[in-house]
Amino acid sequence: MSDIALLPAVSAFLARDHGLYIHGEQVASQASARLTVHNPANGQAIAQIADANQADVDRAVDSARQGFASWSRTSPAARARVLLRLADLLEAHREELAQLETLQSGKLIGIARAFEVEQAAHFLRYYAGWATKITGQTITPSLPSFAGERYSAFTLREPVGVVAGIVPWNFATMIALWKLASALTTGCSIVLKPSEFTPLTLLRIAELGSEAGLPPGALNVVTGAGHVGKALVEHPGTDKVSFTGSVPTGIAVGQAAMGAKLTRATLELGGKNAVAFLPDVGLDKAVDGIIEAGFLHSGQICAAGERFYVHRSRLEPLLEALCQRLGQLRIGSPLDEATQFGPVANKPHQQKLAELFATARAEGNRILHGGRLGDGPGCFVEPTVILANQASDTLLNQETFGPVATFLPYDHEDELLHLMNASPYGLSASLWTNDLAKAMRLIPQIQAGTLWVNMHTLLDPAVPFGGIKASGIGREFGSAFIDDFTELKSVMMRY
Repeated sequence: MSDIALLPAVSAFLARDHGLYIHGEQVASQASARLTVHNPANGQAIAQIADANQADVDRAVDSARQGFASWSRTSPAARARVLLRLADLLEAHREELAQLETLQSGKLIGIARAFEVEQAAHFLRYYAGWATKITGQTITPSLPSFAGERYSAFTLREPVGVVAGIVPWNFATMIALWKLASALTTGCSIVLKPSEFTPLTLLRIAELGSEAGLPPGALNVVTGAGHVGKALVEHPGTDKVSFTGSVPTGIAVGQAAMGAKLTRATLELGGKNAVAFLPDVGLDKAVDGIIEAGFLHSGQICAAGERFYVHRSRLEPLLEALCQRLGQLRIGSPLDEATQFGPVANKPHQQKLAELFATARAEGNRILHGGRLGDGPGCFVEPTVILANQASDTLLNQETFGPVATFLPYDHEDELLHLMNASPYGLSASLWTNDLAKAMRLIPQIQAGTLWVNMHTLLDPAVPFGGIKASGIGREFGSAFIDDFTELKSVMMRY
């Protein structure tokens, strides 16, 4: 097979002189610096974007403050209708957005369609449903009455204000829409800063937001390198930061936000997610589970499995079957619908993985499959299986964020629990077993913000998601996001 044909709308969008999206329209940056966006499948330049400066950030935040004044006074039902229209527009432009996403990130076109657009629209509709359900509570105080007076109290949930949303490159569309939806549902306005590697879809979605009925300033997009995000986090006009990304960067963002003016922060960070197979799991089910946990989108998912623990009695046949399956994957262009495994998203990340492979070899780990970069100009990395020697090996402790599954055997369940929990991170984990009673006993003992049983990576908007320990602060989805995007106001009355 061959690559799908690009839509004329996609080619036209790529050819634009891309600026910023501020106050409901595309505007030129006040900075002269430009950044080039490359297609990671072949290394070709596909667009240029603005590398915004402080004046651009000031303009975007000022617009967001004006937008907040308008949007926060919009009725909940009206906010919901706008978000539902935006979801409809995402689906109407499904192929356009999916192609842009694949071109900028190297994501397989099928995954771009299903997750970046269709699932994002599904999440958006879920969030819209909460707009009319944000409530406080009534309280009867126990204050004494001295002259017959009475007391009553109630609480309100009020939007926190202007949100700075900092979006990573791995799911540039879907994660941006999670942040956008959380802010707009609760009545906040938002300034989004996409990764400089994957900014294109968000610039297009901002236009669709205005078409859906968002007032000027409710949604703004500023592009550029890391200094743009730093300026947003530290800006005096920012009331909240929502960041998704690596643990070291997230810690720096959290410290900067608190140091600026105690700016609220939700941090959804990475980790070193554990995947555990009990001895009763069948071989085929285990192989399917490993591919689901560790190799979807080339492992570039914050919740992806990276540490795999298998009972010693099952290890060798499982590794043999896994390597055989990975060897059958069709690696190629992400725009070819027959491709099963594409590139990683950018050159710096590809180089990071090459360095980790060198570290594994230096530490005497067995690389059973892969462990090499692809030939040619694209950012290809072979799906890789590594057998570690001991729990302290680098690839069992440092996040790879790539198509790398590192294995270690265990002999008994107490050892397994120790291995799973002996990490400073706690974003996600999964447990694979056919024994329900055993699973229910182990679940409370596994330290992770999200724990899957007989599945991994898949998210639902009704189920809160977030990490513990160094993997983050706050939760997304469910009703939990409301707490992070609103302030609780208490009112007491005497009558």
